[in-house]
Amino acid sequence: MKTILDQITRTEITNRINTIYESNEAQWGKMNSYQMLKHCVLCEEMYLGIKKYKRTFLGRLIGKWALKNILKDEKELGKNAPTSDYFKVQETFGDIEPLKQQWITLINSYANYPNVDLDHWFFGKMTREEVGFFVFKHADHHLRQFNA
Repeated sequence: MKTILDQITRTEITNRINTIYESNEAQWGKMNSYQMLKHCVLCEEMYLGIKKYKRTFLGRLIGKWALKNILKDEKELGKNAPTSDYFKVQETFGDIEPLKQQWITLINSYANYPNVDLDHWFFGKMTREEVGFFVFKHADHHLRQFNA
């Protein structure tokens, strides 16, 4: 399974990020390219331990099970998966180039990713390896959403 902790995978993801433009249309979901890029930046800040968010009640009930189910194979994340309000971007327009560069910088931070004992808002505590696999799946999901 691909992991964002691998340099080759990071290069693949950053190359795909560079193919996102305002004109890219979503194949599913409600976000436009600006909202998707901003969403992914917000998520990376959480995965990297820059920002922390309160755990949800539902996540406490089924989060570990859901994470194991997602990471059990190389299957892609499903379309239209729910997310927390923390990561829903309301503004619909802005300069996407700085967001692309910010996301790429955050992706490249995984070269030195410490085990920060991430406490995910839904999944709970995640190991370094779980973060690596999930971050790749999440980035790939949104890049596929915009044909990147």
